[in-house]
Amino acid sequence: MSFLGQVRKRALKANKRIVLPESGDERVLRATAEILREKLARPILIGEESKIMYDAKAYNISLEGAKIVNPATFERMDEYAHKLAELRAKKGMTFEQAKEILSNDINFFGAMLVKMGDADGMVSGALSPTAKVLKAGIQVIGTKPGVKTISSVFIMELSQFKDLYGGVLVFGDCSVIPRPTSEQLADIACEAAESARVIAGINPRVALLTFSTKGSAQHECVDLVKEAGRILRERKVGFRFDDELQADAALVKSVGEIKAPLSDVSGNANVLIFPNLSAGNIGYKLVQRLAGAKAFGPIIQGVASPINDLSRGCNVEDIVVLTAITSAQACLECCED
Repeated sequence: MSFLGQVRKRALKANKRIVLPESGDERVLRATAEILREKLARPILIGEESKIMYDAKAYNISLEGAKIVNPATFERMDEYAHKLAELRAKKGMTFEQAKEILSNDINFFGAMLVKMGDADGMVSGALSPTAKVLKAGIQVIGTKPGVKTISSVFIMELSQFKDLYGGVLVFGDCSVIPRPTSEQLADIACEAAESARVIAGINPRVALLTFSTKGSAQHECVDLVKEAGRILRERKVGFRFDDELQADAALVKSVGEIKAPLSDVSGNANVLIFPNLSAGNIGYKLVQRLAGAKAFGPIIQGVASPINDLSRGCNVEDIVVLTAITSAQACLECCED
């Protein structure tokens, strides 16, 4: 089964409530209709119901089954505002300021629906810059217990070279942290391993990449990656990993046997942790363009509840797929095959 087939299967089983706050965008409404048709999630739209239904009629689509929440008439607005003010009290936010934000910022309001248990996840970004989506997620929902780092992964589905590298690879971080510290690299690796298991449905074999393999080069950049490996060993993580691997040593069996014969993942890695954002972003785009791989993401990880960001150039299918992924993220146990 393809990656998309697996994701749709998990989303159908999870049946989670996913907020799509940008109801003023035609793509979002068309995606909502498709999500309802495929039963991939229980979508929640934010906005004025009469306008949303007018637009749906104009687009000749059905939104029957979608929940619509209007901040202007929301009966729990004061409760939400008190909670947001409490969350941001150290920054001096007042109840009045919180209420103003929730009344006018759909990403903050959508994130509060998740925070307050009225939704399971959120997908935004068709109209909003990444910074706005992440700001709402970080300030309202916060990070997972024990996790300090918000990062991202791309799920790469290969159309070529499957026999060599497997059908799916996970790349991180490719869109959030420009220069991660060793501690952040370790966090990224832990979250990427979980994303590989929960979203991609693969048993993670994690390689922390750099330009050196097991002492072939000496540099502070290499030391940073080796330190991340030491942190992971200290944490006694429950997945296979190795640090200080070049990309060929991580992916190609014959090379791994020569460069890192004692490694637990060399030549067989399926989760690649890049040393910085430049390498990650360049890496996934090269694989996408030169190898014809499909790139799904960025999928945000480390947030206590799933909040995912769309490209503003996204199409309807992108929104449908990311909603399905978000639904799968929201339910670890019920998404197992």
